[in-house]
Amino acid sequence: MLPGFIIDQIRQREEEEQAKRQIPQIQLPVPIPDGSKPPERKDDSDRGVVIIDLGAE
Repeated sequence: MLPGFIIDQIRQREEEEQAKRQIPQIQLPVPIPDGSKPPERKDDSDRGVVIIDLGAE
């Protein structure tokens, strides 16, 4: 027969493991890099500037 404190420790560990399994987890789709270079931009000079005025008068 095991002492009472050892039985309590085993019970606590089992409850912690069960609690960890009950936490919902979401798996995100992560793209796997294929080792190739990212596509290069052709020309950055045609980029524009947008000014948004949030001040209300």
